Amino acid sequence: MLSLNLNRENFSLRTYFNFETDLTKQLKTDPRLRVYNFFLEGRDVFNVLSFRLGRQPMINSVVGGLFDGVNAKVEKGDFKLTAYYGGNVPAYQKFEFTDDWENDFILGGILSTTILNNFRISFGYVNKNFKAQEYNAIRLDEDLNPITVLIRNKSNQYQFASAEVSYEMKNYFTLDTRFDYDLNYEKTSKIELYGNYEQIKNLRLNIYYNYREPRVRYNSIFSVFDYGNTQEIEAGGDYTLSKNITISGKYGYVKYKDENSQRATVGLNTSFGTLSYRKGMGYAGELDAVSAYTAHTFFNGLLTPSVGLSFTSYKLSKDSEKNNLMTVLAGVNLRPLRTLSFDLQGQFMNNKIYKNDYRFLFKLNYWFNTNL
Repeated sequence: MLSLNLNRENFSLRTYFNFETDLTKQLKTDPRLRVYNFFLEGRDVFNVLSFRLGRQPMINSVVGGLFDGVNAKVEKGDFKLTAYYGGNVPAYQKFEFTDDWENDFILGGILSTTILNNFRISFGYVNKNFKAQEYNAIRLDEDLNPITVLIRNKSNQYQFASAEVSYEMKNYFTLDTRFDYDLNYEKTSKIELYGNYEQIKNLRLNIYYNYREPRVRYNSIFSVFDYGNTQEIEAGGDYTLSKNITISGKYGYVKYKDENSQRATVGLNTSFGTLSYRKGMGYAGELDAVSAYTAHTFFNGLLTPSVGLSFTSYKLSKDSEKNNLMTVLAGVNLRPLRTLSFDLQGQFMNNKIYKNDYRFLFKLNYWFNTNL
């Protein structure tokens, strides 16, 4: 992996590459170069414009991944407008562009404002098309004779409008809401609500709710199936016992079309590591899981050993057999320089599929970040 950044004043060239090959056996795909990031970034140009041009990540609640194109943000006062357009990235992150910008693209934008005190309001739109693969199929003509037909599907897949409203009363509570509407199917896709209350010292309470329809591509074969929505609610909180110790817990309930499931989690976070227990029940399966992890830095960051352990007992359904899964990991990070580090980790896993599976990983990191 290689991450190289060049900076000059308000402009940067950001890159992230990955080169992979098998050292023990030559594979058909060896060697392979993946290009995750390669873009020019400008920040606060003329105190109003920021942009990215090139291969870059796209992250939002509807679509995600990489695209080759432009992302521009204009900000003035209490208003901010973001717009983006580009082509989808080829398989395996090849350093190539799509050959069909008309049918293989992503387009969208977000308009947000903080003009109302303590509020943030935004409206968004996204249209992501995937180039459909043409294929030949045998069909019957009007005389019931078999003929070969070239199948060409339209590329429109995802087209959503969204709205978000957030409210914050500092040191008391925050509330975030989101609404997604599927323009292709003309129905509500998702309603989401998250609230956080922190008026009581050392105590934080939160609640989460969502209503969700399955996100199915418009031309997918799955669109013909009868599927149901889900509703989910989760409540939890955490309490700080001291500077280095926090306990947490949460409980969730999911309602499917004709079934339901529940889950519960309790955890302990300290400066030395974490310990957690999770319980799952109902339609989503039965699960009991315990996990622990610890890591500590010595010699001002020069050496950081870490150890993790987890044990899980699960059943895919109430009447299915019980399975056990155990994983162990142990590793060390050596950082002689701020920009140079070495990682060595051993992993062990044991379940019904992988019996006593051992793996060893080694990674060398050197961060290239130059100011011109």
